[in-house]
Order: sequence, then structure tokens, then C-alpha cells
Amino acid sequence: MVLLQAQVGTDMLSSLINNAWFILFILLFLIPMAQRNYLQAARKRVLARLGKSRGTQVITLIHRQETISFLGIPLARYIDIDDSEQVLRAIRRADKDVPIDIILHTPGGLALAATQIAMALKAHPAKKTVIVPHYAMSGGTLIALAADKIIMDPHAALGPVDPQLGDIQGSYPATSLLAVVGKKKIDEIDDKTLIYAEEARKALDQMKSLLRKILEGKSDQKKLETIIEEFLSGKYTHDHPFMAEEAQNLLGQCVQTDVPEEVYALMDLYRMEAGRSRPGVEYVPLVRR
Repeated sequence: MVLLQAQVGTDMLSSLINNAWFILFILLFLIPMAQRNYLQAARKRVLARLGKSRGTQVITLIHRQETISFLGIPLARYIDIDDSEQVLRAIRRADKDVPIDIILHTPGGLALAATQIAMALKAHPAKKTVIVPHYAMSGGTLIALAADKIIMDPHAALGPVDPQLGDIQGSYPATSLLAVVGKKKIDEIDDKTLIYAEEARKALDQMKSLLRKILEGKSDQKKLETIIEEFLSGKYTHDHPFMAEEAQNLLGQCVQTDVPEEVYALMDLYRMEAGRSRPGVEYVPLVRR
């Protein structure tokens, strides 16, 4: 009888432990999922409220860039082809007479993806506004320059759009590669550097041509060349910040600083997460009366 009671007690304890592990597993799975769903729903509510108040199609291109790692490997987000596909889809679905707001928070990324977004934005017939609450560097600046209006926080930043070339060992500014080659005799330069320099020349010519297309009709020729010189010539490092005041001096009154409060509220809902599943692009279609 004593042995039977002991066996029953052991079975009950084992069952409780197994159930506890099962419940713990369910909680570990469900709680993060519930948190993600809550944040996604909250973001969509803010986007819908902002779009309704401004009468615009609001699109986000947000890449939180705080330093995190997984198993010692740094994780970061940049503008990529997936982003360009989604942004182009959002622009294409917007009615031709509906203004577009793009909220940009990005360190830049793939030149091709940023170019596609910039050209699609410029081609939209209605008014285009880019809102920069914190920073839109490199490819993000390229997209911002395609808009009719840029709204920046007074301490937000745009950045140079000079091309960067390199390999697994590192990247180098195109302007610096050309400068180094120009200071040496050709027989003192290895073939790899010469190839990089030739690619750098092409990249600069292509970017200059692209900037002229993006800025066409926004200023006179003299002013346009000044803007290209500042953003492309390599006189600054690639992470040099053009704060709102400096951007206004360069680009004129198309740069404003009246960032809607909803944008700051939206940024509070973009917490840093480890993983590729975190959205970089979101939008809620504008419901018209």
C-alpha cells in the first residue's frame, strides 16, 4: 500500500512537471506573438490616424539601427530589394490624386533599391512629402531629395549620397579611390585598385546623372550644381550629418521642421527586435469618403 501511494505520488509529480514545461513553452511562444500583434495593431492605428488627418497615403520605411547581436553576429537593417518592392507596391496602389507621405528612418542601403523608390516617388502625380524624425542617410537621402517637401525634426539628419565601393574586406568612398589613383604613378598601383578606381568613376557619373533627374525642375542650374557638389563630391565623410538648418540652406523652403506628433508616437512603437521578420515597410490604404 505504501509502495502504491509512493508510485502515485511520483506519477503526479512527473505529470505536474511535464504540464509545467508545456505551459511554459506555450507562454514563451504566445507572449512574444501577442506583443508583436499588439505593436502591429498600434502602428496601424497611428498610421491610419496620421493619414486621415493629413489626407495622405502614409508609408513607412523604418530600419531601427541600434547595435544588437545574435550568437555574437551583429544584426542590422538596410534598404534592400524587398523594401523597394513593397514601397513601389504601396505607391502604385495609391490613387493618382492622393498625396503620399513617406516616414523615413534608415541608414541607407542598396543603391538600386533606393533609386527605384526615389524614381517611383518622383513619378507620382500628387504631392510627395518625406518625413524624417531622426535620420535618413545615404540612400534615404536620395529618396528624400525626390520628394516635393521634406519635413525634418530640427535635429534630424540627411547625409551624403557619394557611392561606396568595396568587398568583404571593407568599403571605400568612390571619390577617395579616384583621389588616391590621381596621386600615384600608374606603375605604383595594383590592378585591383585600378579596377576599383574605374568603377568609382562610373559610379560617380551615374549618381550625378541620377541626382540631376531627381532634382530636375526644383531649382535653377547653378543651385542644382551646388546641391550635387555638397551631397556627392566627397568633401565630407559618408556619415556627415546635414541637419535641418543646413538642409534648408541647401534645398530651400521645401525643407520644414513641423514634424507631426503622430510620427513621434509611431517611432515609439518600433522597438528593436532581433530578426528579419520585423517590418521595415508598412502602410494603411487611405479610405476615401
